[in-house]
Amino acid sequence: MRIELASAPGAAARPNEDWTSVTLPAVGRGGALVVLDGVTPPAGDDGCVHGVPWFTARLGGALAELSGSRWDMTLAEILAVSITRTAAAHHDTCDLSHVRTPQATVVLARWDGDGVDHLVLSDSTLLLESPDGAVRAVLDDRLGRVPRAALRTVASADALRNAEGGFFTAAADPEVAARAVTGRTPAAQVRSLLALTDGAARWVEVFREGGWADCLALVRKSGPQELIDRVRAAEYADPEGTAFRRGKASDDATVTFVEL
Repeated sequence: MRIELASAPGAAARPNEDWTSVTLPAVGRGGALVVLDGVTPPAGDDGCVHGVPWFTARLGGALAELSGSRWDMTLAEILAVSITRTAAAHHDTCDLSHVRTPQATVVLARWDGDGVDHLVLSDSTLLLESPDGAVRAVLDDRLGRVPRAALRTVASADALRNAEGGFFTAAADPEVAARAVTGRTPAAQVRSLLALTDGAARWVEVFREGGWADCLALVRKSGPQELIDRVRAAEYADPEGTAFRRGKASDDATVTFVEL
């Protein structure tokens, strides 16, 4: 089995709000991966004294533990329990009802000799490669379906955050786990997994340097850091976002590759 991970902050002056882990073996069989992309809040109050990196570390740690140890639970159940645990860790000090309470996108995958389970919530990406080289992208595209105009102000974006007709992230409400995209693929149909936060997926989704199959092939050949380096080069070549419109000039980027 081959496992490679890389993660980099979008700017040296800000902490990396992404989080990733791979667990092997999981209760003596298979394994599990976790990738989180912490949602950077707009300037102003978010009701929490801890911050996004604290939140992603807490949530990620709970997800890694349960994904690797509780095979009697579905990934959605694991996400719900992990959100509940994380909320309990700061409900006495923070206003978890605040719409911008720390939150994150989620990718979970867990595999054994029979199959690969997956869960995706919000705009991070999971790629499943089959033995013949075909690549399938598992996406939660609700944020992408929101009209750009509806996200231009803090108030309008807040109205769509974890709301019907908007988009969903892991925050303080465990019920959001039921909104995730989930599924299972037979083990014989999966050769490798590639999880990407949206900062790394820019290579495909923003800069159009190639498709998902090209992205996975690049990581397989040259490793996760090469993908991040190419994204950074594209960002630096268009620092004002004039050629390629994007919310941030440079974003945190995380790439986790597992060849089964």
